[in-house]
Amino acid sequence: MEQVFILSGSKSDAPICEKAVKILKEFGVKVRYEVASAHRQPDKVDELVRTSTADVFICAAGLSAALPGVVAARTIKPVIGLPINISLDGLDSFLSIAQMPPKVPVACVGIDNASNAAYLAIQILAVKDESLQKKLKEFKEKIKE
Repeated sequence: MEQVFILSGSKSDAPICEKAVKILKEFGVKVRYEVASAHRQPDKVDELVRTSTADVFICAAGLSAALPGVVAARTIKPVIGLPINISLDGLDSFLSIAQMPPKVPVACVGIDNASNAAYLAIQILAVKDESLQKKLKEFKEKIKE
């Protein structure tokens, strides 16, 4: 039973997504990572979102970056868009994620910034998890040093 589900549109996104997986695991968050393209495998995306136990989704995508919006349109759970630098220095995917249409909210982190996607997911989970609140406070104290 995952708490965070990381979904990417391509296998080539894996090295970036693995950074988020590592951070989530360090905080003791149960995470699942899958690859499914919003364009090439829409039925798989639908099934993954529908059956997931996650409280938060992280969706990594490059180019037109449709995946975060597709997932957000299929769930009421928070979706964090992780733009991937494939072309145009990642600005195409960044703008695609940041400029979602009204009523399809997606949070957007920086280009290739999987660590911030993971930390944001942890902060969302920590709203109702005192153990994560404590770990985040300790982490933030360490980074002040």
